[in-house]
Amino acid sequence: MAFTLQLKDKAPGFSLPATDGNTYSLENFGDAKVLVVFFTCNHCPYVIGSDEVTRATADKFSPAGVKFVAINSNSKHTYPEDDFPHMVERMKEHKFPWVYLYDESQEVAMKYGALRTPHFFVFDQDRKLIYTGRGIDSPRDSSKMKVNDLENALEDHLSGRPVRTPLTNPIGCNVKWEGKDAHWMPADACDLV
Repeated sequence: MAFTLQLKDKAPGFSLPATDGNTYSLENFGDAKVLVVFFTCNHCPYVIGSDEVTRATADKFSPAGVKFVAINSNSKHTYPEDDFPHMVERMKEHKFPWVYLYDESQEVAMKYGALRTPHFFVFDQDRKLIYTGRGIDSPRDSSKMKVNDLENALEDHLSGRPVRTPLTNPIGCNVKWEGKDAHWMPADACDLV
């Protein structure tokens, strides 16, 4: 079985604490026409380099009923700055237009098959996967961006077209798994394309 969710797979459920003091489950986003779940963190240069592009995409598609959910699954023992208090601090500072959830047990990252930070999963109204992979082609330095795959996928889907490139490889730091070397990945984790 593939490590990462396959196209048309249903979004796995979750119940996770957020930086705003609430706990969120998949059902809390039931009214979203499209749901973007992405795995991220506080320290990764690929996340930091592309967060403002992700913000612009979230803001652009919000009026069309697209909601964004960010999940940090990184081990705080590998990178202490990825702990929950730093998440709260980061959201206070940047006021990103998404909820920021903490997956301390890493169960949700395993269910989705998150490979890197950032790693995007786009689900349609029936919560079936229509796109997964990178946000943009140059997340560490978004000034060099040539392709915004996330935006293309959302545009295609909302226009009633098939997503032109439904699968890309996420670009970023690998998820920091508890008790493992910082560069470790599960044996069955592999490139998507």
